[in-house]
Amino acid sequence: MILNKNKTMVILCAPGLTTVNIPGSVKSIGEYAFMGCSSLTSVTIPNSVSEIDYRAFKGCSSLTSVTIPDGVTKISHGAFHGCTSLISITIPNSVTMIESDAFKGCTDLCSVTIPDSVTYIYYGAFQGCTSLTSITIPDSVTIIRDDAFYGCTSLTSITIPDSVTEIGMNAFKGCTSLTSVTIPDSVTDIGKFAFEGCTSLNSITIPKSVMGVTNSVFNGISDKAKIITTNGSPDVDDEQ
Repeated sequence: MILNKNKTMVILCAPGLTTVNIPGSVKSIGEYAFMGCSSLTSVTIPNSVSEIDYRAFKGCSSLTSVTIPDGVTKISHGAFHGCTSLISITIPNSVTMIESDAFKGCTDLCSVTIPDSVTYIYYGAFQGCTSLTSITIPDSVTIIRDDAFYGCTSLTSITIPDSVTEIGMNAFKGCTSLTSVTIPDSVTDIGKFAFEGCTSLNSITIPKSVMGVTNSVFNGISDKAKIITTNGSPDVDDEQ
């Protein structure tokens, strides 16, 4: 493992390492620091670390679990992208942002608890997490960005809090095990294809707060699925 001169940042890790104990002097894990370390099975991150940078652990395909210490405020773009053996991850209350592609393609990730410090779930954050069965989004989150849970084929339930105002394009596209969704009154916008291909969806409730909904939102769902609109909510219109 190579550190910077002041020993405050991890710069590079040898690909053959299987375990890593990051020293307490380290404050940040740099861009691409462990990228492609496919033999790495475990890593100990000290409480001194406040930043896990861009694609820091991307492609660490043997990494099974990670505990992110208190003090880390964001999980950067692609930080754990493609960690296909990652089963669990602990996210502390200090984290406010889960950035784009942070856990994309973590195909063994079964469950994740998002703390109530998080305000945004960015583009593709959990895209392709095919073993993820359920997730609770805390009431601190205001926006679920595009592709956030795209292709989470084992996801059976989702709790969307009444703090959320926007559900992005493709947000739950291809979640083929999702059976029902209740969208809270706080939501004003549902992006195109948000629930496309959710073939197990039995019912979805759309509140009157949503400004407009097009057919593309529900492309490919069962003909038997009930789309329930509350009093005064918009009809589902053909795509213009």
